[in-house]
Amino acid sequence: MTKADIVSEIAKTTGIDKASVLETVEKFMEVVKDSLSHGENVYLRGFGSFIVKTRSEKTARNISKNTTIIIPEHKIPAFKPAKVFMEEVKAVK
Repeated sequence: MTKADIVSEIAKTTGIDKASVLETVEKFMEVVKDSLSHGENVYLRGFGSFIVKTRSEKTARNISKNTTIIIPEHKIPAFKPAKVFMEEVKAVK
């Protein structure tokens, strides 16, 4: 499902025009990105959490040059689904 599909589905079920729904979805994504970039997690009860995880430093190899490099510790965005959400997905056959 794409963002356009999501916007169409919300517009169809709520009766709100697509332009307003698109603007709302875009703003939601912007707020989530801004929060995560400032180190703040976003919690949506019953759905899940958008969190910032820290990846520890590790050693990697460049096999074409046969060298090792150190990848420093860094932060990545992640999504952790809520327990209710996970149970619904597991129930789908």
